[in-house]
Amino acid sequence: MASLKDVEQVADDLSSLVDQLRKEIQNDASFDKLTQLADQISEHADGAAGTFSTVNEALMGRLSELKSGGQSRSGSSGSSSRAKARS
Repeated sequence: MASLKDVEQVADDLSSLVDQLRKEIQNDASFDKLTQLADQISEHADGAAGTFSTVNEALMGRLSELKSGGQSRSGSSGSSSRAKARS
């Protein structure tokens, strides 16, 4: 599974590509070079979005597990509390 460390690496890569794009613009780069850099930025951004989505799904799944586990535990502890109160 992807981690936040992976996202940080993608962000670093994106930052580097944006810096390259700025340099090329300042140095009157060809549109071919600008297009290549823009495509690379787009691919990295898509990768970041995919990583965020994967991490989010994993976290939400874990939260759902904890919620469903917590409900069954609180339901059983509530039953035992009521049983003790009756005795």
